[in-house]
Amino acid sequence: MSQQNQSVPAQAWVTVFAGMSINLCLGILYAWSIWKSALVNVDKAGEIMTGMNAGWAYLNNAQAATPFSICVIIFALLMIPGGRIQDKLGPKFGATLGGLTLAVGCIVAGLMKSYTGIILGFGVLGGIGMGIGYAAPTPAALKWFGPHKRGLIAGIVVGGYGGAALYIGGLGQYLINKYGITGSFIGLGVFFAVVVVIAGQLLKTPPEGYKPPSLEGSNVATAGSTITNWDPAEVVKTWQFYALVVMFILTTQSGLLIIGNAKGLMVAAAKNMPFFAANAWILVSFGGLVNASGRVGTGFYSDKIGRLNAYCLNCGVSALCLFSLPYIIQSQSVALLFLAVGIAYWQYGGGLALMPSFTADFFGPKNLGMNYGLVFIGWGLGVFVTRLAGTIEDVTGSLNYAFYLSGALLVAGVILAQMTRRPMHHTEEAPGEEVTA
Repeated sequence: MSQQNQSVPAQAWVTVFAGMSINLCLGILYAWSIWKSALVNVDKAGEIMTGMNAGWAYLNNAQAATPFSICVIIFALLMIPGGRIQDKLGPKFGATLGGLTLAVGCIVAGLMKSYTGIILGFGVLGGIGMGIGYAAPTPAALKWFGPHKRGLIAGIVVGGYGGAALYIGGLGQYLINKYGITGSFIGLGVFFAVVVVIAGQLLKTPPEGYKPPSLEGSNVATAGSTITNWDPAEVVKTWQFYALVVMFILTTQSGLLIIGNAKGLMVAAAKNMPFFAANAWILVSFGGLVNASGRVGTGFYSDKIGRLNAYCLNCGVSALCLFSLPYIIQSQSVALLFLAVGIAYWQYGGGLALMPSFTADFFGPKNLGMNYGLVFIGWGLGVFVTRLAGTIEDVTGSLNYAFYLSGALLVAGVILAQMTRRPMHHTEEAPGEEVTA
């Protein structure tokens, strides 16, 4: 097995890590449970908070899940124009515009001190900013590298988004405690604006005629990769595109369910351990670490064992954890909770490294911004279980049925993945059947 174009320019790695830095800001979504816990008190719904949080009103679980759900849906929808911006105007413009929109959204949410303000600032403006900003770094970075590195590079870049909760969980709780909900949103908004303006200028795509490193010979992850660049209009005419969207829905829904309720899970499971119950943000930050690690780790081993095998492995193991969560919470085992939640976060993070790699393998890297933006719709649709879970919790008093539903959907994802094969472009010389991804 021989390697060609063994090294990449320094700018390739600058783009990778600048993209990761931008995603470290956009990933405030994954720390939402910190603000949800501050805003939710079912027994006092409708009352006005006092002290540092004066002017804010308590919400119920379903209301608190709404800004999160709106943000996810708008994020997913804006990935399509965001991908178009990246393909046509470049990653620098898209990342800067998206990051600043998120920053403004956080400031608006803090200043309005209302449910409407949270929906408008965090839900709408935050979703717009995330969609446009997130669409820029990953395609730009992947264009510098060959198929045999796609999983790892995608994992590093999107790892920033998953890892955001690692520091935003603790920082957000500190800011809420010291400066109130308003101060936390405004402070983070200003911080995000500074970071994305600086890091956004470091994103670049390869010059015309650039050939990324290639690995000749057999490789299980990329043996089925296309050498043809599909246009978006061609992509949406294939059944494999819709299969990828559904696979994205199924790998996403369980992660968003856990992310949206992480702090509450810790409080429920740690009733006999006051330290963990009082510092439930630790689970949120732990989740951020595993989420980020899952993106890099899954991306790495998907390059070795194949995207399909990595997807099925992650979803299968995570399904077992979702089925067991009600019993873990009932047993009051914090150690088992960390294990189960950690696996769920790993699976979810891994999906966000696998899906852009799947998209590039199936449809080529040239139009990856737009093509992946279309596939990313599946991520937004995955939020339906999170929104449903809020209602289930309000009605039944627990998330047990939501966990069972989520685990079953992961099993369905494994079955669908086993049926999905890379499409053959009409210009390719097919050997008579589709190539396994």
